[in-house]
Amino acid sequence: MMTIDELLAANCSHQETGLADPQINQYLAMLDGWMRQDGHILKTYTFVDYYQTLAFVNAIAWMIHAQDHHPDLQVGYNRCIVKYSTHSVDEGRGGISENDFICAVKVDAIFQQAHGQP
Repeated sequence: MMTIDELLAANCSHQETGLADPQINQYLAMLDGWMRQDGHILKTYTFVDYYQTLAFVNAIAWMIHAQDHHPDLQVGYNRCIVKYSTHSVDEGRGGISENDFICAVKVDAIFQQAHGQP
């Protein structure tokens, strides 16, 4: 299992095997605000207005493209829900892989940087 710093430095790779429940729970315990729901991990980010919400979506778009690991995004006026799962794991049935946590940490870092948080 990787640390937060290792996840932040890592890049996504092709995954065919998902993580087991204990591993998923350990990673979720390390991440603030992320939760597991219906075979995904997700987090809701809140903003002052629609402009800030879209700026966030645009900021994470580059990382998403570079990692070639695309979340489902639900965008509203002052919030964005980021939802990750890995479609290729477990013989195409989908599940949660380390790639999901790599990207979750990177999304958090982009949000924190934009909001002046360490």
